[in-house]
Amino acid sequence: MARIDGVPGARAGVGTRILYFFSRRGLSRAAGRSPARMLEPLEIYAHAPGLLRAYARLEQATARMDAVEPRLMALATVKASTLVSCEYCIDLGSQILRAHGLTDEELLALPEFRTSPVFDAMDRLVMEYAVGMSSTPARVSDELYAELAARLTSRALVELTHQIALENMRGRYGVAFDLEAAGFSEGAVCAIPLPPGQS
Repeated sequence: MARIDGVPGARAGVGTRILYFFSRRGLSRAAGRSPARMLEPLEIYAHAPGLLRAYARLEQATARMDAVEPRLMALATVKASTLVSCEYCIDLGSQILRAHGLTDEELLALPEFRTSPVFDAMDRLVMEYAVGMSSTPARVSDELYAELAARLTSRALVELTHQIALENMRGRYGVAFDLEAAGFSEGAVCAIPLPPGQS
């Protein structure tokens, strides 16, 4: 149970209810499921309506990014969420990865991404970038950046970096409020959160 109660639609203003409606629709499309607690992070944000509106605009702009292959973007996102150990994020991200064709074997291999034969060189490179950005302190070597820059456009690099940074924000928000899995991946394999210090 979250550490703070959210603002349900019945108690929210018109603008917030509209935002909930479109968020529910977008999450349902992305995950293919609509669990009852899917809006919990937004319902908590609704205690600060101005922040909720700004965050929603950021998520809308993020959803329109298209310079990076969706599967790679989802891999980077879930890798970041496993490092932050946000249950809600891992639950949602695992379901989105499945929608992009990842198998149970690949989801379970995320902790061993550097050596697992189920991932190719680009998969590994993108996840290594997520690891570097999600570390505390963040560490992205010149060599790693150069490898990415040789394969991605400047726009793709900006979008990938933004996505990983945003997932770190989402995850740390979720951990602080103790947001649990909402049920996006219920009955299915989920990515494994990593113990502190592992990548």
